[in-house]
Amino acid sequence: MRDAPVGTIVLAQINPCVGDIAGNAQSILDAAQGAQEKHQAWLTVFPELVLCGYPPRDLLFQPDFRREAEAGLSRLAAAWPGPPIVVGHPHYDGSRIYNAASVITGGRVVARAFKQCLPNYGVFDEKRYFVAGTETVVWDHAGVRIALLICEDLWAPEPAAGGRRQGANLLVGLSASPFCIGKAAEREGVFASRVQETGIPLVCTNLVGGQDELVFDGASLALNPDSGIVSRGPAFTSALWPVGIRKQADALRLEAPDPVPPPGVADSVYPALRMAVADYVGKNGFSGVLIGLSGGIDSSLTLAIAVDALGGEAVTGVLMPSRYTSGLSRTAALEESKSLGIRTLELPIEPVLEAFRQVLEPSGMPTGRPTVLENLQARIRGVLLMALSNASGRIVLATGNKSEMAMGYTTLYGDMVGGFAPLADVPKTLVFGLARYRNGISPVIPREVLEREPTAELREGQKDRDTLPPYEILDPILEAWIEAERPFAEIAGRLDSPPTVRKVLGRVAANEYKRRQAALAVKITSRAFGIERRYPVTSRFEIPGDAGRERPEDPPSGA
Repeated sequence: MRDAPVGTIVLAQINPCVGDIAGNAQSILDAAQGAQEKHQAWLTVFPELVLCGYPPRDLLFQPDFRREAEAGLSRLAAAWPGPPIVVGHPHYDGSRIYNAASVITGGRVVARAFKQCLPNYGVFDEKRYFVAGTETVVWDHAGVRIALLICEDLWAPEPAAGGRRQGANLLVGLSASPFCIGKAAEREGVFASRVQETGIPLVCTNLVGGQDELVFDGASLALNPDSGIVSRGPAFTSALWPVGIRKQADALRLEAPDPVPPPGVADSVYPALRMAVADYVGKNGFSGVLIGLSGGIDSSLTLAIAVDALGGEAVTGVLMPSRYTSGLSRTAALEESKSLGIRTLELPIEPVLEAFRQVLEPSGMPTGRPTVLENLQARIRGVLLMALSNASGRIVLATGNKSEMAMGYTTLYGDMVGGFAPLADVPKTLVFGLARYRNGISPVIPREVLEREPTAELREGQKDRDTLPPYEILDPILEAWIEAERPFAEIAGRLDSPPTVRKVLGRVAANEYKRRQAALAVKITSRAFGIERRYPVTSRFEIPGDAGRERPEDPPSGA
């Protein structure tokens, strides 16, 4: 027949945990069984390195990890007698390690491909671990010639072209492509180029879930050469996503309902943060979270994310007022806590601050300086949060944002305390946007919090603008310098304020030492602090025309 259905490909975007090979294998078997029962799958495709989780990093070098990975694949193959599934896993060959995809059917592995293009930029360092494959593997399934491609293989033209030269008429991809703002659109554009160049339809399953700093959005794809995207899987949720395949004349065509529109910035970033918190807490076995509530926008948004991710019973809010805490701050924090149904504790810090003053007074040091007393308040709060963490088994969520982290507008061992930082890659202006987005779902963040001017409330009348440029000026400078890596002269010329830009960039450099000690942060921008931006702490590099960096100090924390 020149026009006939071939079957259903199921894109199995599941959420593995790094290192849990037995648990991941069971999840694969469960998903494969579900794909067969619900969709009569002709082929089920799983994400890259799904058997061990992504990225496994130096676990790959552990002999026990190797033995478990090899045994896990063997057990998985023996346990699956059904139609073909394509599974990502590490493959060991003597001292060489490959990022592999194996086709399993009838209780055995019938084909295997190795990743050819190993990314070594941004958050990726695969050349540290893997040996590159040398050719595109094409496997024949019921008369369909399938080119097996692994993630970065689809971002370069040659592997897909190699499949076409070998007579492939379907491209199948396994991906672990982490989320950041704009990444989904970029991914879709690159994949569209591959199908247009080759004239071959493509299906690709993407990983979903949070892993340390990274969060994977799923949003698996199917594309035809003539019409582009046929299907887009759901974002930030596990799914068995069916795509029909049909033979028309001498070609194959993918069929599915019209794809849902891609999400915007807020309605992709917010679910990313929610999933990152849920998976970090859940996969690491914490019973819940503690959040210091200041009545400011950052802690208010962090609280909403945590409750949405974990449920109100797993979240405890802690108010730690001082003489500078306004009535508005206390009222706002309690109002949101009540709306979200969480337990709150109130621990006034004034007696502790006075005790510190008395202990420090005989030192002869200038302990009465404003910075000392301001940061003592933040550090007292950090100590109290960590004591409650020890007592409860709950992890502290740090609430600082990217603008503050960039400028060092944070206090070491104070508001930087915590095991996980949901907002530390979120610029302050986007924090406000996400808060408004969350209130559009249900109004839980008090209007007064959204409207008030940001303040740390560590001294009388304090405002963020006393120390920082307005955030609508600061955030574009930081984006241009950190994410786009534009030169000083270009940024200064665009803003027409070289002194402001020079001061901002100097503070970014001077506070690298603080960021080295910060909690893990969820990556949502194109370049996050941490594993993706590796600047030296000790450096005499100076911005052109600068008279020297500011002395690294410990300015007061943000709200």
